[in-house]
Amino acid sequence: MKRFATLFAVVGLFALTGCNTVKGVGQDVQKAGSAIENAAKK
Repeated sequence: MKRFATLFAVVGLFALTGCNTVKGVGQDVQKAGSAIENAAKK
């Protein structure tokens, strides 16, 4: 369980670092959701 929590924390840090801000993470998630929605409409 400790390994999973550590891995999750590290992955989360990399995600936040890549986007620079929490707002950036929200925008990335929104773009991914839009892409999935558009693919589903086709």
